[in-house]
Amino acid sequence: MVGQEDLPPRHQAHEENVSRRTGESLQDPQDPRPRDFNFYKGCAYPLVQPILRLQEEAVERSTNRRKFLSGVAPKLAVRDLPLLKAGRAAMGTRFEIILPRHLRSYLESVHFSLDEVRRLEGLMTVFDPDSRISEVNREAAMNPVTVEKELIEVFELSLELWKNTGGAFDITADALWRMWGFYSREGRVPSTEEIETTLENVGSQHIEIDSAGRTVSFLRDALSVNFGGIGKGFALDTAAKMLQNSGLAEALLHGGNSSIYAFGDPAGSGKGWKVTIRHQLEPDVDFAAVWIDSMGMATSGLGEQHFESEGNRFGHVIDPRTGRPVEHHVSATALAPSAALSDALSTAFFIMSLEEVEAYCAKNSDVGAVIVPAVEEGDPPVCCFGIASSCVDPLF
Repeated sequence: MVGQEDLPPRHQAHEENVSRRTGESLQDPQDPRPRDFNFYKGCAYPLVQPILRLQEEAVERSTNRRKFLSGVAPKLAVRDLPLLKAGRAAMGTRFEIILPRHLRSYLESVHFSLDEVRRLEGLMTVFDPDSRISEVNREAAMNPVTVEKELIEVFELSLELWKNTGGAFDITADALWRMWGFYSREGRVPSTEEIETTLENVGSQHIEIDSAGRTVSFLRDALSVNFGGIGKGFALDTAAKMLQNSGLAEALLHGGNSSIYAFGDPAGSGKGWKVTIRHQLEPDVDFAAVWIDSMGMATSGLGEQHFESEGNRFGHVIDPRTGRPVEHHVSATALAPSAALSDALSTAFFIMSLEEVEAYCAKNSDVGAVIVPAVEEGDPPVCCFGIASSCVDPLF
């Protein structure tokens, strides 16, 4: 158990002890925050669960400190590997960083990285009128707005993904969610004319970026952007880089479980960290296990945010190309070199057809997808594309 003396003074009040099997948790109290960075993930409950026990197999850890006098490292059951967990409420969810207990000397770096997540939230949230992105939404149609280098990075990646996904990922689709009533939790079916009018002010082609001058401009007066589909992933990448720069070699980071980045191989399995994808229609069932190392992973799904009108069901994941909800998949998981990329691609893959997803993964060799398409009868198939074919193990 981690004692108070082991923690930096400013974090001592936030300790919470849990069992050895699930690790030790160093947390600060939850604070209420708008769920703007979860809204675009079709997750009513966590779809991706870190396997804290690193279960079901035993490996020999030559670096284990309990070598005894014989100098032979005992075989350590992976499920018993002790872990530390530090958490922070941010971006409308809970960010957590998980690391092996023997790396406890990095706890100060862990908390500094969580501080950085909070700072990025302050730049990217649309629910704070004083945030930088709120300023962009108010003023960029009138004059170029100077932004921080981090926001330029997010804008650049977002526009690149908008182009590469054929518009399936689009940070300007905010107006569509408002039009369908999902922001106010009062769903409504807009007219065809209303959809067409709103679509005139949707599209990343209406954004201009001056990377050298760090400015952003809008070409439509009613245009607005929201980083809900990429912000958590970008924050995870930033935190992971800080940890790696501090010398930490093994950690798993997640934002609300739906967005993950992991590096290192804590169990010595040669595969990295093991996580599972939870079945969207059966919340107590995990249908696939994934091994990730220096990789991001994110899942989008149907979720519970929907409404019914005249016998039709309308989900909250909207195709920015048509302005209408899509429900041709049950869930879409993306694997990519960064958490920002996987975060955005999970949204795009949920919107794209199976053929489009397969083509994207074939063109981008460092990306993978696990898609569960919706079917009218029977069990839906699990479709793996790209790198997912080599690092995903079906569980049934």
